[in-house]
Amino acid sequence: MILKNTAIAFVALFMLSGCNTTPRPEIMTPAMEESYVADFEKNIGDRVWFGYNKSDLSPEAKEQLSKQAEWLKKHDLMKATIEGHCDERGTREYNLALGERRAESVQKFLLNQGIVSNRLDTISYGKERPAVMGNDESAWKQNRRAVLVVK
Repeated sequence: MILKNTAIAFVALFMLSGCNTTPRPEIMTPAMEESYVADFEKNIGDRVWFGYNKSDLSPEAKEQLSKQAEWLKKHDLMKATIEGHCDERGTREYNLALGERRAESVQKFLLNQGIVSNRLDTISYGKERPAVMGNDESAWKQNRRAVLVVK
């Protein structure tokens, strides 16, 4: 009987030793947030690009967003704001609406990947915050984007 109880205790101890005993944090500290943001920007990438006058996602954008969704699933304390941006062509009002459609396209994709809606906000900056200054296709291409800002 003692041998049987000892064996059971040993098996239970062995099984528990394989469990992750590190407690999962319930809140995000500023240091954790800074570390996660840096990891996201460096290893995943925070943006996708759009065609001229477009808000639909290209295959490349969907591939990038899939990586972002996987990262967000692993870091479920993080929230994000999806920024929609445009190049300088068009009116302010038109570009704000286009930026909103771009941000919403990204949001819809991430929701379909299983990210909970209360973790995602959207905002449109239209043409007000260019990533690159310039009046040529090279600059415009980089400014037609959506940026996922994790926080």
